[in-house]
Amino acid sequence: MHLAQLNIGRLVAPEGDPRVADFYAALDEINALAEASPGFVWRMVDGESNNATTLRPYETDPDMLVNMSVWESRDALFDYVYRSAHMDYVRRRREFFVPLREVFTVLWWVPEGTTPDLHDAMKRLEYLRENGPTPYAFTFRQSFEPEAPESVL
Repeated sequence: MHLAQLNIGRLVAPEGDPRVADFYAALDEINALAEASPGFVWRMVDGESNNATTLRPYETDPDMLVNMSVWESRDALFDYVYRSAHMDYVRRRREFFVPLREVFTVLWWVPEGTTPDLHDAMKRLEYLRENGPTPYAFTFRQSFEPEAPESVL
């Protein structure tokens, strides 16, 4: 099993605004860092660029961005997010993103070779918001191990 993650964030300003210029300028570098990180499997891109900045999780919210990726393990994702140069941008998130009052990151296990889709990921985020962490949708703080596949008789 591999670990999928989705996170969303509402920008403080639209692309082109100086308040988010550093965020957009760092995208290629941070995405390359992810791809070079041990345990990286896949990340969502929009087909127009090397990132996902044109994809919107909510049609009615043009300032909400989305990021989704798959990793070999929880530890691999954790190391990338919190123990690499990516952390510099995590520390600056309030410069670029409006603080959200609800959960904005969800984790879940997928079979190896599976590419999650945005619709399913958003369902898992909503489930997490409504039900709290479960094996279906969880967080770094309250994570679950992948369930063992049923044995074949």
